[in-house]
Order: sequence, then C-alpha cells, then structure tokens
Amino acid sequence: MKFKAILLTAALAGLTFTSCNSNGISASSSAVDSVSYAFGINIGESLNKSKIDGLNPDIIARGIADMLQNDGANAKVSYEESIEIIQTYFQKMQEEMLTKNIEEGKAFLEKNGKEEGVTTTESGLQYKVTTEGTGPKPTANDEVEVHYRGTLLNGEEFDSSYESGQPVKFRLNSVIKGWTEGLQLVNEGSKVTLWIPSELAYGEQGAGANI
Repeated sequence: MKFKAILLTAALAGLTFTSCNSNGISASSSAVDSVSYAFGINIGESLNKSKIDGLNPDIIARGIADMLQNDGANAKVSYEESIEIIQTYFQKMQEEMLTKNIEEGKAFLEKNGKEEGVTTTESGLQYKVTTEGTGPKPTANDEVEVHYRGTLLNGEEFDSSYESGQPVKFRLNSVIKGWTEGLQLVNEGSKVTLWIPSELAYGEQGAGANI
C-alpha cells in the first residue's frame, strides 16, 4: 500500500449554507468561514475513506491549526516528518494485514484440502472438477475461453464474466500462475473450482482494494 496525499476539492464559487447548525455555519456566514468548514468536511470524508479506526478528531484539528498558524512554525512535527509517520503507519498496517491473510489462507487450504473431491497439487493449488469435459486439455501456450467468477475466502465476489454475459479469452501463460496451472489440469468443457494460494495469485502486492 503506497501512501497517497489527500486530495482536497471544494466548490469555492457560490458556496453557501442554507441553515444554521451547532457550529454556527449559516447562509450569512462569511465566504472564508463557509470554505473553512467545507475544507473540514472534505478532509473528514477523505479520512473516512482511509478506513483507519480510532482517528482522534480533536488531535486532527490541532494538527491543522498548528500548520495554519505562523506557517507551521509551532507544529510538533514538520510536513516531511508527517508524511514519514503516515507512510510508516500504512506500511505497518499492510504488513499486519498480509500476515493475517497468509495465516487465514493457510488454515483455509489445510481444511479445504481434506474435503471430498478436492485435489491439492505440488504447488499448493487446490481444485475440484464438478463437470467433466470431453475436449482436450489446454497447454500454457493455448488461448482459452472461459466463464468465471472470482471470490475471496469470505465469499465476496471481486470479479465475474457472468455480469457481462460474455466469456473472456486470454492466452493461458499471460495470467496468474494459479490460472495457468489449474486450467491445464482439466479438459475443455469442464467446470472447475480453483482455490489459489496468494503466491500463485497476486502475491504481496495484491490487486484492487481487497485481493
């Protein structure tokens, strides 16, 4: 997970509030007060999307105030140091998540490998053929056409060709190792479930938000 600076966006022109609230922001507030509040909302929304539990809004407000006053002269850390703190925190979060995911994956595969009909290969890939096809088995250099549905261990679907209603075509040696190995094990026309260890999929870098 790489740290990305928070992007602040606000519609500065014609920004007004039609009702008064507990913070005293109303239609009669000055443009500076209105845009100040809007920046606060914008920062809050960005932080909500970061999915960091336990952020302290009072300390966040103090950091903003320290940076705005005297060009940050009274800030407890410099801007550069703040970036380093954030990057270190996200790196630690990533490492903890990776360790947790690997442990959960190993536990799942160990249990799943004992299920009836599930075969575990030397690489650790697991598969189960539910419909046996009658065509030839593809090689790594072949182009294949498949309908597929990809899910996480909790059943959450992250990708599917069924949504578009169209199967996809790709050369078998151009995809993740688990696909390349798994599809060579079954005959054309088969229906198969693959359980792919992370090292045969997207590895430590992952893919998307959750994979």
